[in-house]
Parts: sequence; structure tokens; C-alpha cells
Amino acid sequence: MERYDVVVVGAGNGGLVAGTAIAQAGFKTLILEKHNLPGGCSTSFVRGRFEFEPSLHELCDSSDNEGDMGMQSIFDRLGVKVPMLHEKNLLRAIVKGEGGYDVRLRAGYDEFLDSMEEAVPGCRESVKKYLDLMVLLNEAQDYMNNGVPNPATLMGKYGDFVRAASHSNDEIMAGFGIPEKAKNIIDTYWGYLGVPCDDLNALHYLSMIEAYIKKRPAMPYNRSHELALALVKAFQSYGGEIRYNSEVTEFLYNSAGAVIGVKAGGKEILARKVVSNIIPNNVFNMSDETKIPKSAVKLANARKLGLSFITAYLGLDASAQELGIEDYSVFICNSPDTRKQYEDRLNFGMYVVNCLNIALPGASEEGTSMLFFTLPMMPEDFPADLKAEDYKKYKNDYVRRYIEDYEKTLGINISDHIEEIAIATPVTFARYLSTPAGNIYAYSNGGWDNVVLRTVFDNIDKKIPNLSFCGGHGIRGDGFSSAYTTGAMTGEKVIAELRREM
Repeated sequence: MERYDVVVVGAGNGGLVAGTAIAQAGFKTLILEKHNLPGGCSTSFVRGRFEFEPSLHELCDSSDNEGDMGMQSIFDRLGVKVPMLHEKNLLRAIVKGEGGYDVRLRAGYDEFLDSMEEAVPGCRESVKKYLDLMVLLNEAQDYMNNGVPNPATLMGKYGDFVRAASHSNDEIMAGFGIPEKAKNIIDTYWGYLGVPCDDLNALHYLSMIEAYIKKRPAMPYNRSHELALALVKAFQSYGGEIRYNSEVTEFLYNSAGAVIGVKAGGKEILARKVVSNIIPNNVFNMSDETKIPKSAVKLANARKLGLSFITAYLGLDASAQELGIEDYSVFICNSPDTRKQYEDRLNFGMYVVNCLNIALPGASEEGTSMLFFTLPMMPEDFPADLKAEDYKKYKNDYVRRYIEDYEKTLGINISDHIEEIAIATPVTFARYLSTPAGNIYAYSNGGWDNVVLRTVFDNIDKKIPNLSFCGGHGIRGDGFSSAYTTGAMTGEKVIAELRREM
């Protein structure tokens, strides 16, 4: 019977970082991946002469400034080198109808403030105070990420953190006196976290946009799959072993309820620790139910599943310049209010269109370009009674509406230039990611299940001995950089546990 110090289930972003950190520390580590490639959402696929990026819009925590913390520092510690292109612009936000606007935001602290002032004269000082709040909160966040936070210390030394952490992003911006239009423009990125800004924790949102603004959005030159391959290379250089086409079908427990390994390919593989990069619901379904604490099951059942998408990938037989496409990221909305955008998500409430060729001119052959449509959808939105024979028409009709709206909004024609098109739905994601309803964002970060409360209570209740989780369902929520961060945090925790037990 095989034995390892650590088995990591799933070679997604979080699992790869956790596994690489543990192997680097000298522990015998095995990563098991059900697919024939690593990376999970961090991958690419080819249709005709186009190689599409399936999921990454842009990295928000990769800095080309020496000394900046975040994703880059994690990669540096692991010896992972991936060249990045950093963008000068953040986004273009187009809001149609009453109260609408069409603005472009630039990356960089001063550049962002300048573009906000141009869009909403007189807002600069209030927006600056809002952004500067993150400087005060970074120290508190670092404190929370290192061990079990003491509530008394949080209330005393980090009182500003506690006050900000208990409010929504919209409440904090209102407190700074930010004009309504400026607030709405700043809220544009809410879709990247899947929760409207009247319910989204202020610290969570502010930490994300601060990373975009100060570190500038980044994209690996060879798609997100380059990130996954670089992590695998580092992992193997430290003696780690990775097996593809190896789906885990069971988690193994001892009589005391501690995880002792997994079963894959009909074989039992024992380990001192197991790290799961798959959602807890699936782990519990692959476990002896008598071994799972009732509190853990109740928590999983109480949590709301997060956002999913219908996505469309278009390969066009004309260049972006020929088509009149000028921006990498365009957010198109029916209302300036994020709550209304969320509630009207099935009818052009908010969607995002990316043209990779604007960020990476050589992303496709000369004289061609690619578009990536991201259309938000909650798991309950996908028609449960949709018949298999109607599936293709449903997704094609759904995407066609958005292509036509995009063309009308920007005043351009892309329909006559579509050479290749591929469409993914929550059904696609459920099959590929094995999430309960094809949800990309694991659990929703809204309400009581926000990132701050997840962090505070993460270590208070040891749920299942020897089992740790990382990835989009972790304390930091979904997103590439969040997955890397939770992978690093989980790796450090597991390493500390293994060393204490030696």
C-alpha cells in the first residue's frame, strides 16, 4: 500500500500551490488530478486556429514592483517564474439608460484618481480617503493571516479594521461621502466577486480593487495554463509526484474520525495529511457520513452556492482594430446600481466582454482577434427542466442575444466575422469542476459568509483532523490570486502540523 506525507486532491490553482510549498519543505507529496491536464480553470483550449483563455480575465495581485506582497511573492518563494504583461488600463464601464455613463479607468494610484475626477468632477478627495483606508487595513489583514486572531487585539489595536470589516462596500463609500455616480463606477468590479456591493464586505472588495489599481492588471503571455505548468514544474523539481486521470472516489478515515488517506483508481493511498482542492460538499459525499461532524455538514448546507456563468469564446476573422474594438475589458450594464444589475442578470443586467488581443497583440494570428463573453448566472437560474435535445438551442440563443446587444452598444459588427465559437454553461462547469451546480465561485461571499468572518472563525473549530481545504471555497473566496493565497496558507499550516508531529 502506498504511503505519503501529504496527498493533495485536485491540481487546481490552490492545490498546486499547497502541494508545491509542502514538497519544497521536504515532505513526500502526491497530487491526484482527475483530468489529463493540471490547472483546473487555469487552462486553455483550441478551436481551429484560435487558442482560447477559458476563465482568467486578469490577475489583480501580480506586481512588477520589487517588494510588493501577494501572488508574486508566493511564486517567488516557490521558485516559479512566469513573465507577465501589466496593463495600463483597468476597464471601460458602459451603463445604458437612465443615469448611464461611458467611462474608462486607468491603472495606477494617481492615474485612477485622475480618471475618477474626470468622470465625476469633485470626487477625488473622497475617493482618495476610501483607497487610503486600505493602507490602514493591510496591517490588520496581515495580523489575521498569521495564526488565530485575538478578538481583544482586533478591537483595540485594529479598531478601524473591525469597523470597516463589519460593513458593506456601499456603506463604507457612503460614509466617506463619495458621490453616487463615483460609487457606482468604483463598484463596477463586483461581478469578479459575485456579490452586489450593498452586500459585499468592504474589506474584501477594497483589497481586490486596490490590487488592481496599484499593482495593475496582469496577464501571462501564454494564457493562464502557463501558470499551472510552471507550478507543476516547480512541484516536480522538489520531488513531488503528480498523477493525471486519477479521480479520487473516497476519503478514508480511522476509527477516531481522522482522515488517513484517499481511494483513487480502486487503490487506497495513505497519508498523514490530506489537502482538498475540491469543494467540501463533494468531500462529504465521498466520506463515511458517520465520520463527518454534524457542525461541518450543517455549515456546508447553510452556505449559499456562488455565481456561475454562461461564457462564449469567439474567434474572429478580423483584427480588433478593423472591428473597432478599443478596450480589453468592457463592462456593460443596464443600471448603475449593482443590486439592480444582479437582479436583472439574465436580461443584460451586467456582463463583461474581453478582447485578449488588446492586452496581448500576438494572442492570435495577424488579422484575427478573440472575444470572451462572461454572462453571470446563479445556479438556480439555469432551467432545471431543460431537455437534452433543447440544450444546444438554449445556449446558442442565449449567447446570440448578448452578441447583438454588444454590437448595438458599441456600434460595431462582429457577427459577420465569427470564424469559431464555443459556449460553456453551468452544465459544462459542473462536468469539468465537479461543483454541485456548476458554480464557479464555490460559496457566495455575501452576508454572514463573508471573507472576514471566514478568516476569524477558520481555526476556531477543528472540523476534521488531518484534512485541510484550499481553493475557491476557502476563506478568501474565488479568483486566481485568492486561490494562490489560500493554497499558500494551507501549505504553511500543513507544514507546521507535520513538523510538530515529527
